[in-house]
Amino acid sequence: MKILVINSGSSSLKFQVIDSKTEKVLAKGVCERIGIDGVFSYKTHKGISIKESVPMQNHKQAVNTILDTLADGEKGVIHDFAEIDVIGHRLVHGGEKFTGSVVITDEVIQAMTECNDLAPLHNPANLVGVDACRELMPDTLMVGVFDTAFNQTMEPKAFLYGLPYQYYEKYKIRRYGFHGISHKYVSLRAAEFMGQNPNRVKTIVCHLGNGASICAVKYGKVIDNSMGFTPLEGLVMGTRCGDVDPGALEFLAKKENLDFQQVMTILNQESGVLGISKNFSSDFRELKDAEIKYNEMAALAREIFAYKVAKYVGSYAAAMNGVDNIVFTAGVGENDSDIRDEICEYLEFLGITIDEVKNREQAEAVKISDWSSKVNVLVIKTNEELEIAREAAAVAAQMGVSEKA
Repeated sequence: MKILVINSGSSSLKFQVIDSKTEKVLAKGVCERIGIDGVFSYKTHKGISIKESVPMQNHKQAVNTILDTLADGEKGVIHDFAEIDVIGHRLVHGGEKFTGSVVITDEVIQAMTECNDLAPLHNPANLVGVDACRELMPDTLMVGVFDTAFNQTMEPKAFLYGLPYQYYEKYKIRRYGFHGISHKYVSLRAAEFMGQNPNRVKTIVCHLGNGASICAVKYGKVIDNSMGFTPLEGLVMGTRCGDVDPGALEFLAKKENLDFQQVMTILNQESGVLGISKNFSSDFRELKDAEIKYNEMAALAREIFAYKVAKYVGSYAAAMNGVDNIVFTAGVGENDSDIRDEICEYLEFLGITIDEVKNREQAEAVKISDWSSKVNVLVIKTNEELEIAREAAAVAAQMGVSEKA
């Protein structure tokens, strides 16, 4: 079964074509600067690589560009876009309405639209991609895979805030947690890599990138996630502040004469390691280079980040009454051995010891804890697109969809 995976943003659209039988990526790419000037990047498993300017005034034109290229006689990987059996869409926020992946129908789109207030930067953009695909491929099964769905097993003691309960009843103000697609893939891959039954282990996944979150997965179910009502809560991130006392925001607004939207812009776009480093960079690689050159603020930003990660890991180990696996993933988690080492130094109380040679090894999956460690510490490359394809294939099978000839 050939599955087209779509991850639609406001001015970009990432895609992959995956053979669900072999889980091989046949083609992948991204349409960028949609509605501006248009840039199309594309690679196939046959070694074809393209990056060119392509006018794309809207997402429909972007999807059209993708389909035309995929079915091109020289550059493509299918003979006709009718070969696509299923399209799997990454959808960010499903609120409490969706606890798993679903066939996208008019009713699902309406329910997602009602969640737009919960993810105003993401949901509308996701739906634009869905609309474009539905218009161009109306007879193809569309499956929505929600970033919040995996986190819906959290209990009220984990997801409720200390606010009057009426606001949860009226507006569903609660912790939702994000990066669920990544957390699910990585927690399952960790169990597979270690030869474990995922329903019998306790795993903490550290998805550390420009956006970052920690997820506690106990016996295959999420019990807590560091991101909250929005992806702003939790860890210090690239440009996002993470946890902060709301009283400090009132104080800041009064002192700087800021309205609420200006405060939110600061919290989302001007904070995190960027703000701590005095606007030096939100890129952890640049901060690392600067730290080596004795940039004190860059060093402090990285130190705070590591400290916050360790605090969450420690608290989640307590919440699960133990932990079997701690897994690092995403851009920073997969590639920054120094950050991993610094985080694990805080966790020696758990009996963790790191193999410094393994910690610098580059692989799809590697165990970096040594033989004496009481907890397995792993680095696993996340693969959200593959997880979306798996979810889409599972839904298609339930619907009785067979592979097209």
